[in-house]
Amino acid sequence: MPWALSRRSFLRGVGAAVAAGALRGMGAEAPRPNVVFILIDDLGWRDVGCNGSLFYETPNVDRLAREGLRFTDGYAACTVCSPTRASLMTGKYPARLHLTDWIAGHARPHAKLRIPPWTQFLPLEETTLAEAVQPLGYATGFIGKWHLGEREEYWPQHQGFQTNIGGYSRGQPPSYFAPYRIPTMT
Repeated sequence: MPWALSRRSFLRGVGAAVAAGALRGMGAEAPRPNVVFILIDDLGWRDVGCNGSLFYETPNVDRLAREGLRFTDGYAACTVCSPTRASLMTGKYPARLHLTDWIAGHARPHAKLRIPPWTQFLPLEETTLAEAVQPLGYATGFIGKWHLGEREEYWPQHQGFQTNIGGYSRGQPPSYFAPYRIPTMT
């Protein structure tokens, strides 16, 4: 049976490792690990070379997989992007956050089942990964799709990220042609 690690155990372990590195650094300045977390919507298992792709060539991803820490048995917290992203940012299940559909969700007035009320943003009261590591001296940055709140007050720069490139309300750019019309990109 392969070794399994829950999301909460992983986040607890990352926090402990970062804290241990910070404490170790108080005596003799030990280098802290760099952490780069990559989340890709709709990535198939065999879409990268390190997982056996015969079609796509992904030498940089393959090198990261070879030289870094690799998780091979992960599962999405939800079937759509916003709840999964919120779960990864906070370590909480989407149901605990009451964020259970993509933002802004479905509006189906004639559906047989009514949609329960749910939160359509990542609450500022939640502690994100970025907010957890900043007090330990880490610089934080967000690049790409955020999709965790319609209003600017819920965008990455208000959730612990010092740098925000591309993260805003939408799940896709208004245009796939430069300059893209994304308000958080110059």
